[in-house]
Parts: sequence; structure tokens; C-alpha cells
Amino acid sequence: MAVSNPQIYSTAGIPIPPDACIVLVRTEWNAETVDKLESGCVAVLGEAKVAFRILTVPGAFEIPFGIKAYWEEHKAKSDKPAAFIALGCVLRGDTPHFDYVCRAVTDGVLQLNMTLPVPTIFGVLTVDDQQQIDERVGGRHGHKGMEAAVTAIKMIALNGNL
Repeated sequence: MAVSNPQIYSTAGIPIPPDACIVLVRTEWNAETVDKLESGCVAVLGEAKVAFRILTVPGAFEIPFGIKAYWEEHKAKSDKPAAFIALGCVLRGDTPHFDYVCRAVTDGVLQLNMTLPVPTIFGVLTVDDQQQIDERVGGRHGHKGMEAAVTAIKMIALNGNL
């Protein structure tokens, strides 16, 4: 993995509560790619000793609903999430469906970030082809799953300091 700044994958010294839990909301669609994104997240969270749970939804369009429903069910419980990570892959096809799904999941994650008191990290690849996928799950553009986990940890710390 050739990344211009490998320090972006470090969580050393980032203060987060010991009971913090991150919920990864991942899709069934494009499972091979999403599995790689999830593996990157899990590796970073394991190294940082951050607890996590995984919630699977059918596709990217359903990610915002899954996050909102999970939050509503757990917000008053001791296991409420400190952050969410949305993981999916939307691959361009021959119809405008790609554009609609990309817009919906992007707007949905934005809305969650504006309404929930915890961050939702965008770890959804929106790509044209397999080469772009490969470049983003360990290739020349780094590993977007790992980056999403690091970002979640940083945002938990930021949220705790505000």
C-alpha cells in the first residue's frame, strides 16, 4: 500500500473513553469489496482496542435507516455507540441507478451527522470499476476501511472534547 502519509493510519495517543463502541453498518451488496473495507476497520479498531459491533443491511440505500434505527434502539442503553461507520460499495452500471443511490446514501449520512449526537463516518466507495476498488482497498489510494476506523476514533475524541 503506497500512501503519501502513512501517519493517517495511526491512532496512537488519541484519547477515547475505554467503553467506547463503534458500530459498523455494512452492506450485503458487493460483499467481496465490503469484506475488505470491514477487515481494514477491524484491524485498526483491534489495534486501538476499541469495541465494535457489525450491523448488516441489504444495500447502500439502506445504510442511513440502519444507523438511525440502531441509534434509536440503543441511545438510552449502556451500549450506545460512540460512532458509526457506513461501509458499502456502489459500482457504476449502465443506468442512472448509480447516481440515485450515491446521492441518497451521501445525503443520508450527512443528515445523520447533522442530527445524531455521535458521528457517522462515510466509508462507502462510489466507483466506476474494479481498478478503482483495488486502488482504495490497499492500493495506491490507501485503504478506505482503515481510514474510516481512524476517522471514527478521531471524531470520538473530538466529540468528547467539545
